[in-house]
Amino acid sequence: MLTVLMECHDQESELAQTLSVLVAGAVEGLVSDVAVLDRGSTDASARVADAAGCKFYTQWDLKNVLQEVRGEWLMLLEPGARPQIGWIDEVAEHISLTRHPARFTASRNYRRPLIQRLFSKDPPLAQGLLIQKSVASSKGVRATRLADLVEGHRPHTLISELIPAWAAARS
Repeated sequence: MLTVLMECHDQESELAQTLSVLVAGAVEGLVSDVAVLDRGSTDASARVADAAGCKFYTQWDLKNVLQEVRGEWLMLLEPGARPQIGWIDEVAEHISLTRHPARFTASRNYRRPLIQRLFSKDPPLAQGLLIQKSVASSKGVRATRLADLVEGHRPHTLISELIPAWAAARS
């Protein structure tokens, strides 16, 4: 089973976009729970998460959150990111066959402008991250953000594409 973790701050619409894609994973039995780690939102992010059946943490310590979630694997996403067709089967196969972290392929249809690609790095969770809960928990002792869990991994790249979070603002 898989737990999805997202951090948000005033990202109500982006959160709704990502959660709508994750419904299919829950229906298929892959996604067991979703936890939204809030960083002081003043919009309706809490209501969106509640309506989708997510745990919404306003006060949180990453170590404690990792102990509470149910999945043995974690999928870290930015609000607004949307895995594309085929992600459920590929993620299920990946977590059943390997112990290595993985990330999605960046969507070919949503590329950052050339200047941005040349002069700035992608955010750590731009292509999401699949990681075993036990590995994340060992890093979670020192981590204060989900992005901190990415460091030090050389993840396998999945064939399934992910529309990045920044594209949600343009949709």
